[in-house]
Amino acid sequence: MPLYHIIILAIVQGISEFLPISSSGHLILTHALLHEGPGQPNYWGETLTLDIAVHVGSLLAILMYFRKDIWQVVLGGFDLLSAHKNGLTQRSKLCLFLIAGTIPVVIIGLVLHIYEPVWARSLPLAAWGLVIFGILLGVVDLKCPATRTGADLTLKDVMIIGLAQCLALIPGTSRSGITMTAGRFLGLSRVEAARFSFLLGSIAIAGAGFLAALGMVENPPSNGLWLDIAAGVVVSCLAALGAMHILMKWLTRSSFMVFVWYRVGLGLFLLVLLYTGMLG
Repeated sequence: MPLYHIIILAIVQGISEFLPISSSGHLILTHALLHEGPGQPNYWGETLTLDIAVHVGSLLAILMYFRKDIWQVVLGGFDLLSAHKNGLTQRSKLCLFLIAGTIPVVIIGLVLHIYEPVWARSLPLAAWGLVIFGILLGVVDLKCPATRTGADLTLKDVMIIGLAQCLALIPGTSRSGITMTAGRFLGLSRVEAARFSFLLGSIAIAGAGFLAALGMVENPPSNGLWLDIAAGVVVSCLAALGAMHILMKWLTRSSFMVFVWYRVGLGLFLLVLLYTGMLG
């Protein structure tokens, strides 16, 4: 794969992972435009590995941007060890909630990782996902109150968000988008919904990186591919940091509607191209 393809994929992933616009949908579209799709010989090998590599870059961005929150989660993990004596602290509660909210997507994600269904990389499905889940985000953001914070979440709330995250395995849904939608449905403010979405996503992204590492142990990449992976991680991390900073600033003074209109517009455009045969 040419280096400029890797840089393009890394930028697309880094930006779209944290904006509620579907990173999977944009990666599938980018592969299609670069003529590297599921029908190509190397797609499920090197290209898919690079997709996961840029996810690792996104994880590094989360760890850097939310380093204080992540540290509290780590300390909360230690608090859990003595919770039977001292009870749950706020940080141990957050740690427990993140673990609980991740369990559903881990189970379903492992099943899809084993069977690798073709629909998981379907461009038509991604286009429909952009439209349908974009409209859902818009409706929820306009109609639901924004009065709760992350500290108000209950285990039931977290499980609802965790189950919603499973829908992100459908192309075009957007992991961050569907978890922010669920958070807004539960009454979280836009900033709090985005914050919890990113923290929850860090575990799922770390899991994808772990699976990629196992795959690379079994089938070690060539020296050239290692350099490509490193480039993807670095560029994706920088792009993701910029995207998170912009989104968090944006949500302090505005709504999700700009992303809703973008999703719906892009999805409809892709559907027109697909059903007229202009995009294979």
